[in-house]
Amino acid sequence: MALSWMEPICAMGVAARLRSEWDRNEGLGQNNMALKFLGQDFETLHAHCLQSGCLFEDETFPAQQSSLGFKELGPSSAKTKGVRWMRPTEFCTDPHFIVDGATRTDICQGALGDCWLLAAIACLTLNEPLLHRVVPHGQSFHQQYAGIFHFQFWQFGDWVDVVIDDRLPVRDGKLLFVHSAEGAEFWSALVEKAYAKLNGCYEALSGGCTSEGFEDFTGGVTEMYELKKAPPNLFSIIRRAVERGSLMGCSIDITSFFDMEAITFKKLVKGHAYSITGVEEVSYRGKPTKLLHIRNHWGEVEWTGPWSDESREWREIDASVRSLLLSTHRMSFSDFMREFSRLEICNLTPDALQSSEVKKWITAVYPGEWRRGSTAGGCRNYLATFWINPQFKIVLQEPDTESQEDCTFLVALMQKNRRKLRREGKDMETIGFAIYEYLGWVGVHLNARSELFINLREVSSRFCLPAGEYIIVPSTFEPQKLLGVFNSTAHRCILGVLLLNNVLLLWQPALQESDIDEGFKALFTKLAGPEMEINVLKLQIILNRVVGKHKDIKTDGFDKEACRGMINLMDTTGTGKLGLTDFHVLWEKIKRYLAVFRKFDLDKSGTMSSYEMRLALESAGFKLTNNLFQLIILRYAKPDLNVDFDSFVSCLIRLETMFKTFKTMDTDEDGLVSFSFTQVSLNWSLVIRNFNSKSHLSVAQ
Repeated sequence: MALSWMEPICAMGVAARLRSEWDRNEGLGQNNMALKFLGQDFETLHAHCLQSGCLFEDETFPAQQSSLGFKELGPSSAKTKGVRWMRPTEFCTDPHFIVDGATRTDICQGALGDCWLLAAIACLTLNEPLLHRVVPHGQSFHQQYAGIFHFQFWQFGDWVDVVIDDRLPVRDGKLLFVHSAEGAEFWSALVEKAYAKLNGCYEALSGGCTSEGFEDFTGGVTEMYELKKAPPNLFSIIRRAVERGSLMGCSIDITSFFDMEAITFKKLVKGHAYSITGVEEVSYRGKPTKLLHIRNHWGEVEWTGPWSDESREWREIDASVRSLLLSTHRMSFSDFMREFSRLEICNLTPDALQSSEVKKWITAVYPGEWRRGSTAGGCRNYLATFWINPQFKIVLQEPDTESQEDCTFLVALMQKNRRKLRREGKDMETIGFAIYEYLGWVGVHLNARSELFINLREVSSRFCLPAGEYIIVPSTFEPQKLLGVFNSTAHRCILGVLLLNNVLLLWQPALQESDIDEGFKALFTKLAGPEMEINVLKLQIILNRVVGKHKDIKTDGFDKEACRGMINLMDTTGTGKLGLTDFHVLWEKIKRYLAVFRKFDLDKSGTMSSYEMRLALESAGFKLTNNLFQLIILRYAKPDLNVDFDSFVSCLIRLETMFKTFKTMDTDEDGLVSFSFTQVSLNWSLVIRNFNSKSHLSVAQ
């Protein structure tokens, strides 16, 4: 409850987190209880349209230029000239949602560079249960058609239901973007539109990795392998991924723009997304040979090397085996390693797997954030601030069957909502993580970390470590992340936050008037006047005169609110004024705070950076959680994230007031305080009174 004395935003944040936790416990955010994107409920909107006889028009993603894009698909782009928004019923004589099931021929790329997304959609057509998690049953252009459709996507820990109308970008009577080969099937074009709405516009989908689409269509976690640096047991990893129902994609890197869609001598397409659908080992000339099922979702050209449909290798295979295996395209594992550049494996979460026999990952997900000035400490190159990054503890409890001795687990670090920021000229930040062995309160750095710090939405790595406790430290300089840990054993992986949860404060004994020297008494008499008391106005004048003489510190001057807070803290008589002993205690505090300020102003700028501020607070007797420190930076820092001296003193006074009040009410000293409804109301009235300026309100918003 003491947190509500700091900022309204804190109490609101606690309430929101509690509400969110209750909702999650009830299943909200799972695929069968998806969140309503932008608050739109499909069933309600659909019923309203049927009742009114009007086709749905989505005002949240309007049929306008802004929904197309901002640069390459902006208002002056040649790609958008002549584009009209039309419903399939307006340019197709007999439109259908899905005809005879969803297949790869339903997905042909248009004028948008989102082949990564379309490859992921095409992979879904191989797994009908997964497809219908994204594309709900019962949608049609015939039965109860109202111009409204909906689709579900996984977004950073939650499934969201996205509602759209069926007005699609059309030029010269043809769909501008994704379309079906035969032209009358529209489920894939509508999926693309819903995904564009989720990310802000169509142009936001240009460029990406197939793994991103895999994850948003399944809720799984992807690991990526550069095949030139692949581990020696990669075939075993692929085989176990098949056993777990994982989705797998592969591609060949391009070295220049002219390489894009270039076809190799053996008919593989560079920069093109393929998928792996199975593995086999066959006996060839008396030796075991590893084979992979490679699928080209576009189907225009196919592999012509060894183990292709007409290759001579099949002549030396048993006829019964040959007839079974030739139903899909094959490639030897050695050729795969030589021809392809990259492999992406999307490991599915237990809720996405239908078979009880499939070996499943155990998952743990924890959201958090990097906040400028308080928890964005950067990578290990910045050792002075690296320690302030978020920290997560995992417990590996028992070796798994993969390694016999160690525990296999997958760590994936994801940054959120970056596609939406492309319109503002922003893109993915460079992210990564380090892992430490946890020994009591001591962390021992391991040679275990994300393979790369890279500007992708997600960085992931597979590790095999002995059973024990470990700390994962994700780092970057920008806020928002989601950290997931996958543990392949049968035991749940524990994931938590490692923070300093205790709050320490140094309390001083009561001061007697006889303890004060005569020189200070004479000074007080001169300052206080005949009343022998110092009120808010006098205190403001005194402090600003004194501080103004110190040229090595920067200050805007103490305002009346800050001085009133000091008097409230130090006033022992209840008069709202300071007598001799009270003023002496305050004076000594400010002298001590000035010494601390100068000591931790490491760059001698006259202000405190957020990193210096944390050290200074600890030196002053406060050891705070990251959440409290974030609120302090929000409240007291300037726009450049620096804190001047008057704000520094005001912060310390406010902290002392808060903890002094809490300690007074914590009569049994158990660290817990109960409040009646009347006391809660009183606390909030104090909060509102103390935070009624525009600057405070802007923080609360």
